[in-house]
Amino acid sequence: MTINCHGKLIEFNTPKILGILNVTPDSFYDGGNLKNEKAIVEKTQQMFQEGADFIDVGGYSSRPGAKNISIEEEKNRVVPIVKMLKKEFPDILLSIDTFRSEVAKACLDVGASVINDIAASSLDVQMMQTVAQYQVPYIMMHMKGTPQTMKSLANYKNVTTEVCFYFSEKIAEARALGINDIVVDAGFGFAKTVVHNFELLNQLHILQQLDVPVLTGVSRKSMIYKTLNCTAKEALNGTTALHMVALQKGSNILRVHDVKEAKQCILLHEALKTAQNA
Repeated sequence: MTINCHGKLIEFNTPKILGILNVTPDSFYDGGNLKNEKAIVEKTQQMFQEGADFIDVGGYSSRPGAKNISIEEEKNRVVPIVKMLKKEFPDILLSIDTFRSEVAKACLDVGASVINDIAASSLDVQMMQTVAQYQVPYIMMHMKGTPQTMKSLANYKNVTTEVCFYFSEKIAEARALGINDIVVDAGFGFAKTVVHNFELLNQLHILQQLDVPVLTGVSRKSMIYKTLNCTAKEALNGTTALHMVALQKGSNILRVHDVKEAKQCILLHEALKTAQNA
């Protein structure tokens, strides 16, 4: 499996890392940490040096119950960052974490390479058309409702079956519009209980039937810190443990706050695979 980013073919012979760059004041773990351009450049440089393949820029906090902000405010947060990072790192592959086509378009116009949509076009029907127009990879996530309402919608007969059915419909819709490069994200923590999250992770290999790369985003999430009775800041060890499970279940991309530890996890997983094939 491959995806095409501005003519650069990304292969998934080995799993890739999507480093999280939150420019929001209220994200659940690192909100407000990056207060100026210098801090953003230094954080991006660090993630590159530690092994990130892509950087995921987000200007809208999607944690449960987060405050809704205007399209203009979101654009004002992310577009200058995209411009600055493309100037500082010309070869950077920037993913934009947004469900709004207007924000996506503004970022793609200044050099972004990937769109990461938590709503898979459900909250903005123009999103898929925008991605098709720009011919960039599209990460589509499973979620019900909105970040403000999703907590009350965590009801499933079989969470994995419903997630797979959702993606089969969304992939067909995207293909019909001419979107070639699709990645799916099961949406851990989005309209799912802790039990749902672990059921989904345990059955993550089933998503390989969709025949597209699978992204896993469990980094420091509540399924970890609620289970371990700790805080998000204390959830790195638990994150690494679940990253190894995700890799063993066939995940192709890890979306992470801590690139160094995720890279080490991938290297160990690859060594294990080599030993199994010897």
